[in-house]
Amino acid sequence: MTPLARRVLAVSVSLGVVVAGAVVAPAAALAAPAPAPAPVEAPFQAPYYTELDVTGDEQVTTADLEALAPHLGATSGGAGWTDAARFDLDDDGAVTASDLALLSERIIYDDGPFEIVEADAVAMQAAMNAGVITSVSLTQQYLDRIAAYDKVVRPAGVRPLNSIITTSEVALKAAAAADAIRAEKGMTGMLLGIPVALKDNYNTVDMPTTAGCGCWNGNQTSTDATMVKGLRADGAVIVAKASMDEFAINLSSQWSAFQPNGTALTVSSPYDTTQTSGGSSGGTGAAIAANLAGIGFGTDTGGSIRIPSTYNQLVGVRPTVGLASRDGIVPLALSQDTGGPIARSVQDAAIALDAVVGEDAGDPVTARQAGKVPETYTSYLDSGSLKDKKFGYFPRLVGTNTSTVAAFEKAVDALEAKGATVVELTPPTGFDAIVGEGSGSVPEFNHDLQNYINAYLNPAVSARSLLAISQSPNIVPTRASNPYGQRAAVTESTYQAWAGPQGSHTLQLAKGKQIMTDFMNEQKLDAIIYPSANAYTVVSTANMRFSPNTGLPAVTVPMGQALTSGGTAGGVNLEFLGRDFSEGPLLGFAYGFEQATHARTTPALYGPLG
Repeated sequence: MTPLARRVLAVSVSLGVVVAGAVVAPAAALAAPAPAPAPVEAPFQAPYYTELDVTGDEQVTTADLEALAPHLGATSGGAGWTDAARFDLDDDGAVTASDLALLSERIIYDDGPFEIVEADAVAMQAAMNAGVITSVSLTQQYLDRIAAYDKVVRPAGVRPLNSIITTSEVALKAAAAADAIRAEKGMTGMLLGIPVALKDNYNTVDMPTTAGCGCWNGNQTSTDATMVKGLRADGAVIVAKASMDEFAINLSSQWSAFQPNGTALTVSSPYDTTQTSGGSSGGTGAAIAANLAGIGFGTDTGGSIRIPSTYNQLVGVRPTVGLASRDGIVPLALSQDTGGPIARSVQDAAIALDAVVGEDAGDPVTARQAGKVPETYTSYLDSGSLKDKKFGYFPRLVGTNTSTVAAFEKAVDALEAKGATVVELTPPTGFDAIVGEGSGSVPEFNHDLQNYINAYLNPAVSARSLLAISQSPNIVPTRASNPYGQRAAVTESTYQAWAGPQGSHTLQLAKGKQIMTDFMNEQKLDAIIYPSANAYTVVSTANMRFSPNTGLPAVTVPMGQALTSGGTAGGVNLEFLGRDFSEGPLLGFAYGFEQATHARTTPALYGPLG
């Protein structure tokens, strides 16, 4: 986090709010953005950086934020509204974190040269608002970092990252369009001009969607995935397609796209390039950890957002199935598939999630979310969110790895120090069946993939079935018969018996959700916590499948470093699991924990370009 972001957020942390709320500039409150950039020593620019000054020094500073602070929560008609009304910058009849965010924009950027490494969305927006950088220059910096770092072995490294499959040829044009919007309308949202990397199973009109497979190099789709449309609508710049384990099958993050027949690359963790970055969203995890893009997106069927997040010390959100549309995403098993953000901070994850939620006829399960989605997930980002909350854990999910157990115990201490209660739980009846239920990736893949092929696969692509994929020479070696050939043999009747309306898997997932919801209600739990993984290895399949096998959301956040079996260090994350559509509270808990611990570190091999 840059000094500016720390300064702007310092007040919000002390107040228990975040300054990155729903920042949509109302015409009355936000005039034209600042003119061309000026040196730090130049006078503050009027009117943008002066017109909301309330302290009389003709500039907006943290003192003005402090003046707003006592009025947070004030509403029109309430006591003191006469004094508070001037701080209602979005004219919604209340003084909220959104108003704090709008006021914070008016603090002139005075941190000198912009540093891209570990920059968050608030820092990027502040620098672009002040004219210190543009979206074009920011996007170019990320493209430069990809070119310099992704396919080379760094000094003291062992393997390349191999985190990016394709970079966008139109990203700079999109960035220029974002700059034009900012010049005309101001900052229209927190993603305006922010470069985003997508796992290469999200359809994009400007880059092929390979699902990591050379057999689909030619899959240029004519439409964006629904989630991608949401990102573009909020002004995000899609800068690259991140690598992934081919067709999201494994955690090993091997991919063959645009590689010679019979060969594949492996994605490496930027913290230890001898280690995998986790899968299947391993490219997104490695790229975001190494600062090759601002924010990333992955997909999770049985751990594929949360495992790369923990291996790479990132925040990952596996949303409730039904919160974000899967339409236009290459599927693995739609009973459990869901897409979500992977970011360097909880704040960025919340900002990104705001852009991709919504009902979509292309994915009927999203109808479940009606009335359950907040105006913005950033409204939950409260550093005091842990006070008086009750969390529970099952010892079997903590595991027996001494180093991970120590990190978990330290995390529990941090939660309790912030006012939370943490209790050991006895699993409810039916828990073994929940975590023991298999992944749908075996019986569902053939059926769900074929539906995608029929709807979206470019006509020029010849591998138009899972069987044809298994027979292609351009796939990850050794996968032809197992898993592809075996899964291609799964019949429609087998699929229906598993994932049909009365299929065994369908019924078990619904039962698992009900059991755990009832259990959390009975125990009066705000969330269940557990390690997402050990350092570069899993705790158990139960940890990965707990969220997918109930459909309940989970947010994972760095809790420290642990040791591998070989004695080297790796990141370990704390995972919060909650009730249906409780992403807001979960992000709040993760934010409170993140602010209390600041456990994420920056990979030393991938610092500033020099």
